[in-house]
Amino acid sequence: MYRPYVPVEPAWSKLTKAREAAPPAPRVLVAALASGMLAAQLFGDGLGVNLLLCALVATVGAVLVALSTGRRARPWTLAFAVSALVLTAIPAVSDDGLQSFLAVVASLALASLTLHGGRRWPGVLLGQIGLPAHIVHGVAWALKAGRTVRHPARAKVLPIVKAVGASIVLLVVFGSLFAAADSTMADVLESLVPSFDVGDLPLRAVFFVIGVLLALGAAHAAAAPRRWDRLATTPGRERGRLEWAIPLVVMNLLFGAFVLVQLVVLIGGYGEIMRRTGMTPAEYARQGFWQLLWVAVLTLAVIALATYWAPRTTPGDRRLVKVLLGLLCGLSLVVVATALVRMKLYLDAFGLSEQRITVAATEIWLGTVFLLVLVGGVLAGRSWLPRAVVLSGAVALAVFGLIRPDALVAEQNVARFEQSHRIDIGYLRDLSADAVPALDRLPGDYRDCALQLIERDLEADSNPWYGSSLAEARARDILRKHPVRNGSAACARIGFSDSAYRDLDD
Repeated sequence: MYRPYVPVEPAWSKLTKAREAAPPAPRVLVAALASGMLAAQLFGDGLGVNLLLCALVATVGAVLVALSTGRRARPWTLAFAVSALVLTAIPAVSDDGLQSFLAVVASLALASLTLHGGRRWPGVLLGQIGLPAHIVHGVAWALKAGRTVRHPARAKVLPIVKAVGASIVLLVVFGSLFAAADSTMADVLESLVPSFDVGDLPLRAVFFVIGVLLALGAAHAAAAPRRWDRLATTPGRERGRLEWAIPLVVMNLLFGAFVLVQLVVLIGGYGEIMRRTGMTPAEYARQGFWQLLWVAVLTLAVIALATYWAPRTTPGDRRLVKVLLGLLCGLSLVVVATALVRMKLYLDAFGLSEQRITVAATEIWLGTVFLLVLVGGVLAGRSWLPRAVVLSGAVALAVFGLIRPDALVAEQNVARFEQSHRIDIGYLRDLSADAVPALDRLPGDYRDCALQLIERDLEADSNPWYGSSLAEARARDILRKHPVRNGSAACARIGFSDSAYRDLDD
């Protein structure tokens, strides 16, 4: 007998599609519109405090929705939310474009995870990319609320609209009078009130739409989060003890031999190796640092695959897994420490650079991950491991951005110059405004040459207070008090020349 085909909705779709959410309260729509208006007014003139302001407004809308649906903040949720907001503050502090970009991406991922929640690896990983799917649902959700608004709701909204309109009129009228009465007051008001050309309206409209969509998506995710933790994940097929254990025993023996060699080197001193091999400390450090970095990364992959295929039928199997993987994690910590020692030798020879400090910070974070795996995943078996790994990465990125690597690099290189009179001016010229306070301590021509490009970039980017960072404001203040004097001639006097900068007009 013929039966018509009836499509079956896959389990993935049932678990990942958005749930039905009650229509949003009017205050949520007001918060979304306010977020869009802030984005339209504040963005387009650079990145700085404006990102944090818009993030705070969107957070208020999401919190209102979450509270109205009965959701309560848990410690992990608060930790992710605070980390996301701290990351949005990095562009307000630092002028480093790369750090600001990484902070924006990471803050969006953490905000998404905050809204969705998650305990297991599927929930923690997929929760970080779940926010975009809520944007379309958020728009439909808001339109549905607009169609169902009745007179009592409008009675709550209209007074707010009237109050805002009256405030704007009063500010414009009396602000104009005060500005006409006093030039200093005019300058203050001009710096506080956003201004833009009519030609910027299309761009402002784009920022308005983006702000509203993100705010609505965040609010909808708070009201109807996807529960990624409910995705069924089956463990890998168990391998036999010999098939599983022999490769790990071999790895542990290899790692143990490497650790033993490092202990012998440490006892004998690095000087003996230099005399025996004829290598300089920098050559010795460069010889193995990158290899050790890859060893740490690949070892994490090996641990994940070994856990997936681990024997787990009997208590003896589980004990064997903990011993071998725990030993591998412990030896990997020594490998990470060895890589950091080699990086220190390299830094002693050549000084800091942004790339070197980034790689060293990555090694430190990898060591933290190994420690978390050792304590949580292998020894204790706690469910907090996925969230702890993600939070450790967020904290590391926030700390790295807030210490402002360019400022640290400039400070260390200036200190080395004061001792050895050796400096890489060509590299320091390309740093961001974060480096200005340290470079300002250089003497005479070295200072003028190092600050030439930074001063030119600051003069070209005259962004308002909400579109610039504290580092830019401080750099402008320093350069206004002590301007650069003929940077090209200063570079020539200290022996620096670069064809890319010869056409600069001082």
